[in-house]
Amino acid sequence: MIAIIISAHGALAGELLTSSALISGEQENVTAITFVPGEDQSHLIAKYTEAIDRMDTSEGVLFLCDLFGGSPFNAASRMAASENNWDVITGVNLPMLLELFGLRSGSTVPQLAESAKQAGMMGIQSLKSLKPVEEEEL
Repeated sequence: MIAIIISAHGALAGELLTSSALISGEQENVTAITFVPGEDQSHLIAKYTEAIDRMDTSEGVLFLCDLFGGSPFNAASRMAASENNWDVITGVNLPMLLELFGLRSGSTVPQLAESAKQAGMMGIQSLKSLKPVEEEEL
């Protein structure tokens, strides 16, 4: 099963993982990495390395980070750049996680990365722009 590392500024990564467990249950081979004030990319790389050492990465690694260009993304990119079966996706959100947890088994890293992007975008909606719902549909 593809290893998933969720990484974000502050406690966001851990809270996303906790929230996803409320809906889809505890997940194997998934970890959350925090980035807190006073740390830099070297701290993140050390945290990523420690997590990877504990995880099964034989099928690949997918980093899910909060912001493109942020330190969690930059550190993950440095690690993933030289690995064929690793990727980094930004904009991590709860719909993305829930979709990926259902697809991890039997997927490749590129397939999972594409699904992550699609699910993340589809999870962004506006109530006012949705098709009107008939009362009987509720």
